[in-house]
Amino acid sequence: MGWLCSTLQGLFTMADDLEQQPQGWLSSWLPAWRPTSMSQLKNVEARILQCLQNKFLARYVSLPNQNKIWTVTVSPEQKDRTPLVMVHGFGGGVGLWILNMDSLSSRRTLHTFDLLGFGRSSRPTFPRDPEGAEDEFVTSIETWRETMGIPSMILLGHSLGGFLATSYSIKYPERVKHLILVDPWGFPLRPTDPSEIRTPPTWVKAVASILGRSNPLAVLRVAGPWGPGLVQRFRPDFKRKFADFFEDDTISEYIYHCNAQNPSGETAFKAMMESFGWARRPMLERIHLIRKDVPITMIYGANTWIDTSTGKKVKMQRPDSYVRDLEIEGASHHVYADQPHIFNAVVEEICDSVD
Repeated sequence: MGWLCSTLQGLFTMADDLEQQPQGWLSSWLPAWRPTSMSQLKNVEARILQCLQNKFLARYVSLPNQNKIWTVTVSPEQKDRTPLVMVHGFGGGVGLWILNMDSLSSRRTLHTFDLLGFGRSSRPTFPRDPEGAEDEFVTSIETWRETMGIPSMILLGHSLGGFLATSYSIKYPERVKHLILVDPWGFPLRPTDPSEIRTPPTWVKAVASILGRSNPLAVLRVAGPWGPGLVQRFRPDFKRKFADFFEDDTISEYIYHCNAQNPSGETAFKAMMESFGWARRPMLERIHLIRKDVPITMIYGANTWIDTSTGKKVKMQRPDSYVRDLEIEGASHHVYADQPHIFNAVVEEICDSVD
């Protein structure tokens, strides 16, 4: 356990680099009203990472533009196979992969990181237009890959991460051995007929009705000391999903602290969307731009609110390429946490097909 303790100690030390400093009387007053900080996020994430059985390395990766990407690498000693890189969805972070990291790193190195503007990564100001915001995300992923020295990878993205992984694959196809899209957000065009729109979950409708044009999760910050309770109220399912690892509110606390900070990535996401379920630049209009020899697998939860017909539409747009779509029974949008054993087995099979 010595390596684990030393890694966690390093994790605590390095996190201080990105602690946000109050500016002005309003900013200095808000932290007292809003019970969060980067240090609290660091602490709850450390409790999550302690569950890992495989060797791991957690550290900041510094980019040339001074931004830092918080990165967790599991099984770094497995150098013979193409590494798996996992990109989380909106409002998430590396900690939400805890049900998957050990299994998926049993025979190859696994890298996961907090997207720029989310989790413990830097939270810069993004361009306000949808194309500029998307490009900023994609450029940060490529610069991270270069800095990490990863020649090529199996690239997996969930929800917003799936959208960005696809955008990355359009621009850098030579780096992607297989693209795995897990309940990807932002693919279909918004239907003109309201009857064709899938009903979003209750928590999405509630947030939308409360906030109007505000950032999607502004309610967590405005709610102050009641913010952590809102996560537990609106998303009690997360506690159930991770019950095998945590009997307390560890995951709810993690989600709260990930999203109660400066809403940098959240603001970028808002610039990229029309409303919560739709992208201003839908990926179905661009999926054909991915090089033909890049294989794609799309994994959906059978009970998701995401439009699962997207998989078949991608097949139609890429008739001369490998495209596979499948649904996992008993899973909703967070497939990797709803049915982790099945999800892990599917992803392992895909990875084994690469090498």
